[in-house]
Amino acid sequence: MTYQVVDAIIEKTEPTVTAAEAHGMATGMLCIDASTDSMTWLNEMFQDSVALLEEDKQLLVSLFEQTQELINGDDFAFDLLLPDDDAELEQRIDALRNWSKGFLLGVGYSTSETKWPGETREILKDIVELSKMDVDGDEDDEEIETALMEIQEYLRAAIMLFKTEFNVSDDGKVLH
Repeated sequence: MTYQVVDAIIEKTEPTVTAAEAHGMATGMLCIDASTDSMTWLNEMFQDSVALLEEDKQLLVSLFEQTQELINGDDFAFDLLLPDDDAELEQRIDALRNWSKGFLLGVGYSTSETKWPGETREILKDIVELSKMDVDGDEDDEEIETALMEIQEYLRAAIMLFKTEFNVSDDGKVLH
């Protein structure tokens, strides 16, 4: 499913979230609790919005389930739902910032944890900073492109670590 498809569905509802933010929220919720279901995510995301068309709802459920499968998979196939590389640079930066905000919302919804396991505290600090990211007009577009790729790769790896840290039993076994 593409960013544009999800964005079009969400835009129909006069949303308070973007497609990137919605995916970030799903990811955050799933990292904390791998058993989170799509209806919990949809209800949180569209609290005050008009009802979704059944077809749109099914597409979003499919996105959630695909995200859940990729996060829980062993092949590191998970990726952030962001605009394609040929989208305008400002749109891509904005989407990455919104994805980070969504992730933080999803984590906050799913836990009131005050003791963060392993490196998760540092990851959260990084994601908070990414949610405030702004690009200085003096930077070269090529440098920004490279930085965006590096940030996306960092987030992919961080998400996998985050998920693992929160889904380990007391005896050290990975729960999922």
